[in-house]
Amino acid sequence: MQRIKKGDEVIAITGKNKGQRGTVLRVLKNDRVLVEGLNMVKRHTKPDPSRGFAGGIIEKEAPLHVSNVMLYNPATGKGERVGYKVLEDGRKVRVYRSTGEVVDA
Repeated sequence: MQRIKKGDEVIAITGKNKGQRGTVLRVLKNDRVLVEGLNMVKRHTKPDPSRGFAGGIIEKEAPLHVSNVMLYNPATGKGERVGYKVLEDGRKVRVYRSTGEVVDA
């Protein structure tokens, strides 16, 4: 089970985007995540008429290492550490370490 999953709201804790929030778009290999609106880079692309690409400068998200983001807790308004707990019915769920509140509903 991963600490950060697709669709989670996270907050950047280091780097040029420190303090900004966004939603995880994808979880990539080697512990990297794509977060909507964070770590934006400009990519210069050539036009490709056969595929219909116009070309130019495209701004897109670059991957961040998972250690540079924290799960956002709306109740406290801060980034929180995540732990695990096994419920009575046998399900393993993520919980906020500070409050013990279940992340997965």
